[in-house]
Amino acid sequence: MKNRFLIFGIITCFFVLFTACESTNSNYPAEANTADFMHRSMKNLTDVIVNDIFSPPVASRIYVYPSVAAYEIMIQDNPDYQSLVGQLRDFKSVPQPEAGLEYCFPLAAVHAFCQTGKALVFAEDKMEAFEAEIAKEFAAMKMPQAVYDRSIAYGKTVSKHILAWADTDNYKETRTFPKYTIPNDPGKWKPTPPDYMDGIEPAWREMRLMVLDSAGQFAPPPPTPFDTKKGSKFMEETMEVYKVVKEVKEEEKAIAQFWDCNPFVSHHKGHVMFATKKITPGGHWVNIASLAAKQTNADLMKSVETYAMVSISLFEGFISCWDEKYRSNLVRPESVINTFVDPEWLPVLQTPPFPEHTSGHSVVSGASAVTLTNLYGENFAYDDNTEVEYGLPVRSFKSFHEAAEEAAISRLYGGIHYRPAIDLGVTQGRSIAQLIAQRVKTKK
Repeated sequence: MKNRFLIFGIITCFFVLFTACESTNSNYPAEANTADFMHRSMKNLTDVIVNDIFSPPVASRIYVYPSVAAYEIMIQDNPDYQSLVGQLRDFKSVPQPEAGLEYCFPLAAVHAFCQTGKALVFAEDKMEAFEAEIAKEFAAMKMPQAVYDRSIAYGKTVSKHILAWADTDNYKETRTFPKYTIPNDPGKWKPTPPDYMDGIEPAWREMRLMVLDSAGQFAPPPPTPFDTKKGSKFMEETMEVYKVVKEVKEEEKAIAQFWDCNPFVSHHKGHVMFATKKITPGGHWVNIASLAAKQTNADLMKSVETYAMVSISLFEGFISCWDEKYRSNLVRPESVINTFVDPEWLPVLQTPPFPEHTSGHSVVSGASAVTLTNLYGENFAYDDNTEVEYGLPVRSFKSFHEAAEEAAISRLYGGIHYRPAIDLGVTQGRSIAQLIAQRVKTKK
């Protein structure tokens, strides 16, 4: 009798071990740990993006391809979900796992995520060090070596497939396009203090879209015509920015700083210049996606679905926004105010190095809020701790839309956007996400 119980116990332990790898069944007690592997992998990718100082548009590209890679692997073990093949532009069928063989799909997904991310960043050593750490944790599960090796190999195969797709998105070509040329027109964007940096990604509109028909599909109304005559509509908008900053309240300043998300803020003291590296606006929303998944105890499949859909929204949002930015090419408030109103005026936030209309924060926040609401519901209350590691306190929100609206208005409080860019940007982002929701289906 004792021997029979012993044999039964060994078989049960063996079955539970493999459940972690072969299934995302929520009955497996370690399932939350497999989701945590993905959350940690995403956080590591964000840390590397911050370290490497990628611009917001480029960061959105770095988020989307690893996320799609992980998603495509996890659907192999989740029959209720379907592939994104045929739903994302030029995305062809992903290599399938060999029939009849055992795989640890969480291991394969994490490996594909890390391998894909590593190919898109500069600090490959940081990605490799993290992946080695994760690999040890998977190895500690004591799965058969053949299963471990096969899963790693499958993750690598899918990663190569995703990277081949990424290689055709026109990114490399845009690296060779001409830099922004400063026009001799006071109404057009020009570099701003303190570093007078070149315009970032003037050709981003040329990137291949995944869902939208064209970069200009949701082009917003143009900005108010440039006119510095007293009493003009444009000067009314300019003076609103001027007065908001002059009379800024502590809460408004806190909101501006919380949503600053400028990956490179320079500081000047005498002849010394140093920079503060911070998360991008897309990175902030990726972390909100992580918070939502963790708060709901989402399993690994739901988590990778969340990252995939949010990152697709960010990617499309930045292309759409940058298309408008370099079409309207509107001058920033700082330049207008310093030239025509008050040469000593300074914004609360450092003005980013690209044209004003529309607000990138507004577009991607509006898009992300719609996507996350579709996934987790209306009135999803949460505490946003994204900026704690950058020395800022937690802010609480009653919904994703409330957070998006605060992110948008933060650009007025920061003194870097006129109101139309904020309001129209939110609408632009929401329209983008609504189209994505119509065209991209994750459930069968």
